[in-house]
Amino acid sequence: MKSSAASQKYHSVNQMTIPGFETPFSRQLDPNNRWVKLSMIIPWDALVGLYDKTLKGTTGRPPKNGRVIMGAMIIKHYCDFSDEETILNIQENMYMQYFCGYSSYDPSPAFDSSLFVEIRDRLGISGISAMNDLITLSEKKDNISSNIIEKQEGTNGEENGKSCEGLKFKSETEQTPPIEESIRKGRVLYDATACPQEIAYPTDLNLLNDCREKSEWMIDFLYPLTGWKDKPRTYRQTARKEYLKTAQSKKKTKAKVNVAIGKQLRFLKRNYATITKMLNLFGDNIPFDKKMLKYYWVIQCCYEQQLEMHKSKTQRVDDRIVSIHQPHVRPIVRGKANAKVEFGCKINVSMVEGLAYIDKLSWDAFNEGSHLMDYVYQYKSRHGYFPKEVLADKIYCTRENRKQLKEHSIVLIAKPLGRPKAVPEQHVSPGERNEIEGKFGQGKRAYGMDKIRAKLKQTSETWVAMIVLVLNLVKLAGRASLALLFKVNIREIILSSRISIRSRKILAYYQEYCTISRIRISA
Repeated sequence: MKSSAASQKYHSVNQMTIPGFETPFSRQLDPNNRWVKLSMIIPWDALVGLYDKTLKGTTGRPPKNGRVIMGAMIIKHYCDFSDEETILNIQENMYMQYFCGYSSYDPSPAFDSSLFVEIRDRLGISGISAMNDLITLSEKKDNISSNIIEKQEGTNGEENGKSCEGLKFKSETEQTPPIEESIRKGRVLYDATACPQEIAYPTDLNLLNDCREKSEWMIDFLYPLTGWKDKPRTYRQTARKEYLKTAQSKKKTKAKVNVAIGKQLRFLKRNYATITKMLNLFGDNIPFDKKMLKYYWVIQCCYEQQLEMHKSKTQRVDDRIVSIHQPHVRPIVRGKANAKVEFGCKINVSMVEGLAYIDKLSWDAFNEGSHLMDYVYQYKSRHGYFPKEVLADKIYCTRENRKQLKEHSIVLIAKPLGRPKAVPEQHVSPGERNEIEGKFGQGKRAYGMDKIRAKLKQTSETWVAMIVLVLNLVKLAGRASLALLFKVNIREIILSSRISIRSRKILAYYQEYCTISRIRISA
């Protein structure tokens, strides 16, 4: 006879009271909880110290606790929450509050969710990349050269071509003896991917319709300020009907779309001329705020691009705008089966021992193979020595890159140039690059790297860098859990007089992970 699960007697909701509801708050937290384990592998003092250096000024309202801020940022991307949902979960979950450094349970919100935007803008990709290096390099067993971050006086620090005010990397030559140039250690994997923004798929007709609607919004704003008796005509109802006639049709021929684009261009040209005429009445005192002024210039640039493509009957233009709300987004041609073009930033990532680092982030498409040596020098500045082996895709393996890697005594694991030999040599094992491809898949499927929901350029870069940092935390947490797993019965293995070969391998494997996870072996 099958045993049924234990069931509780039903109680009416009307009879249940909050004081009568049992809570586990009188008990201790579970030390095996994921947030408790994750909090143990993060160097909070150094991390909060780095965050505090991004704060500007010493007057005014005291800032929020740095650990609460950084803990909330990690929770947000670890669970792929929205800003509002992150604050609610921290408010309701005592394990998350422990992770954020709370001394006791607090039912009040940690801070307003709108503060996330300011935090992302303040840190930038340089700040998050510095934190990523701080966390990952602190866990490496052969950490000859760890990067020290200090306050930069009077200038802005640069990392990967992106600036973050008040941050820079300090040279290790002031801290440790210089590293010999002959040292080569480790294997590094290189690859690039795109991080798409969460925007509507851009079509020329939809983009012109958005520009036209924004121009009508500007005319409605300026008309009461001009003192004109009659409001300028915009023909918005006619323009809307013409747009829907093509946009809602099931079969959109190329000629039909081309005619619809021409009509929207003429409507937009009329509206833009009206806006210019109205602004001339104010002289230098333009009544637009910062947001509206940005839309004014973006609409003008978008109109010129669409007009050029319409006249020349082409589908390409330099620095093409694909969203008037996020004009920094550019199309990235990837050639994938499901999406030949993606709209967002492109990053080049290096992976060392399962940990990822962003070497370059750009909103314009770039050839990652032409910057390979820059990435190799970044590896040296980060770890203190050149890599012993480089494993990269075919696009990186140019003749010039092969020559420079050979000059630095770095082994390139790739298919050799020239005609294949009669007896093929095994240079690259099948699936050897799966690790970095899997890291991209993990970031896009589980942590939202395929749909960046930030709106501004700076905040989007921070969003991507935080996802990479969380991926490394997940990897480090897994190493710590594996090391704790091998700790079971390790005392018996060490004290045993007869240790088998298998036990020796297990012990060596365990000792390696203990070194990484800072677990002390007690004999």
